[in-house]
Amino acid sequence: MGALEGRVAIITGAGRGIGREHALLFASEGAKVVVNDLGGAVDGSGDDRSPAQQVADEIKEMGGEAIANADNVADWEGGQRLVNAAIEAFGDLHVLVNNAGILRDRVLVNMTEAEWDAVIHVHLKGHFVPTRWAAAYWREQSKAGQQVKAAVVNTSSTSGLLGNPGQANYGAAKAGIAAFTIITAQELSRYGVRVNAIAPAARTRMTESTPGLSDIVQPPADAGTFDAWDPANVSPLVGYLATESCPFTGKTFFVQGGKVQYFQPWTLTKDIDKGDRWTIAELAEQVPSIVG
Repeated sequence: MGALEGRVAIITGAGRGIGREHALLFASEGAKVVVNDLGGAVDGSGDDRSPAQQVADEIKEMGGEAIANADNVADWEGGQRLVNAAIEAFGDLHVLVNNAGILRDRVLVNMTEAEWDAVIHVHLKGHFVPTRWAAAYWREQSKAGQQVKAAVVNTSSTSGLLGNPGQANYGAAKAGIAAFTIITAQELSRYGVRVNAIAPAARTRMTESTPGLSDIVQPPADAGTFDAWDPANVSPLVGYLATESCPFTGKTFFVQGGKVQYFQPWTLTKDIDKGDRWTIAELAEQVPSIVG
């Protein structure tokens, strides 16, 4: 039996790149997969339904079970249709992997309102909407007395957790996703739902179009050398976080190649306490002592 045998999983943005690798791995481990992809370009434009169907067909050819879905995950009704599609096709839902995303890179002083709004919309709302509808389903199951062992895996990024110039919109969205992960993990634990996130580094249409990364992410010239940027390297961690027995919730992990690293969330460290109101001059003298 596979590690995900019998689990029903929705994977968004699964028509290409990392999402496609998630879908193929999940299916190989026994999961029934809803392959969601709007089929747009890297910047979010366009609507090509074929990528999701192609991946679903690949899964069926390897003996797995899958359906394709082309709903927009940032659309309220689309998110509901996506969750309903899984339940109607496979009778249940156990896993939601939020992976869909776009890029509109631009330095802040040149960024347009549309470039900001599009990225925030797809990433942040595109995580919120499917999670909201899936959570509503799991809450009703829990209230009906059924034991729920569900998992949500979100996709953050080092661009948000560590910062990357030229990606204020993308980084803000990805940092928001990490916060969303922590809070929804706290809220949904009562219903038997775990929520974690990954910050992946891999070769995708996005990284290949990112200045400074396009050359780095290329496959090694020697076919025998481990390809640390292969997107398939990311999927086993997502699969583990989606298993019924995984104990973690509210965590974010960096993953690239063979490396998995835990991100420590924002943490309060040293402090100064006067016991009274500070003056600006006093703060100018004392704050450097806690920053280091």
